[in-house]
Amino acid sequence: MNECLICKAPLEYLQSDIEMECAICHKKELSKTRCVNGHYVCNECHTQGVDSIIGVCLAETSKDPIEILNKMMSLEFCHMHGPEHHIMVGSALLTAYKNAGGDIDLESALMEMHNRGKDVPGGACGFWGACGAGISSGMFVSIITGSTPLENEPFALSHKMTSRSLGRIGEIGGPRCCKRDSYLSILEAIDFVRENFGIKMERSEVVCGFSANNAQCIGKRCPFNRSRMKL
Repeated sequence: MNECLICKAPLEYLQSDIEMECAICHKKELSKTRCVNGHYVCNECHTQGVDSIIGVCLAETSKDPIEILNKMMSLEFCHMHGPEHHIMVGSALLTAYKNAGGDIDLESALMEMHNRGKDVPGGACGFWGACGAGISSGMFVSIITGSTPLENEPFALSHKMTSRSLGRIGEIGGPRCCKRDSYLSILEAIDFVRENFGIKMERSEVVCGFSANNAQCIGKRCPFNRSRMKL
């Protein structure tokens, strides 16, 4: 249940930005997030090591984005919560999409996903009203369709994908859980891609193995809680 990367204390979220200094790289910037002891870690330091997923994805053969995401979540760089999930969701989907027959240049797509996902800051779920995991699923569709602000159908599809993910996340409610919201977004994307692109990615049953590490776990209200699984 440790949250601060420096002292393991719980985090607190402020309503207004204040200037903070990253405890790791000492960069100063505005943020609403710190631990109760005053430590702040910037998004760049929090996601250090996330670029390793490009190599992981390029070596992956699975057509199941849940399976791929779980492998990423087991890597040392991945924390219980954090903006790394904003990159991992789209990366898992791109990889499974390619392996299921999707026509994309996976390496360039993953690099683009990394560049876009890292721009969505931690805490977007609470402060923007748009979870970064859900946004990541929309980025995935934007990348595979080549969407730009001037496109027609690709523009529409990427927005519809984000909307579906955020709608499902909103149905469950808060407080945030990066694991839960990542799973929800990927499951929505699997169905969306089948319906709109005719590509059938595989899907694993999701049973949460992270609840003991989440101080804000919603328990039986979570669709992935072990007690809700069929025996």
